[in-house]
Amino acid sequence: MSNGRVESEAVYQVVVNHEGQYSLWPSDREPPLGWQGVGKVGTKDECLAYVEEVWTDMRPLSLRKTMEESR
Repeated sequence: MSNGRVESEAVYQVVVNHEGQYSLWPSDREPPLGWQGVGKVGTKDECLAYVEEVWTDMRPLSLRKTMEESR
């Protein structure tokens, strides 16, 4: 149970930070500073499936840019 809800009933939103890193956040709360919603809301499993589909490069954006510039 989380915040008075059964885990399977909880609704989440997918959030992303300036480094392109994804996370889940309760949909009824504002994302923490530095994070913003991407528009995906659903169950934990639905949101995790979305993150798995779109977050294909786990490296932070700053590292990807640095590596690209050094080529």
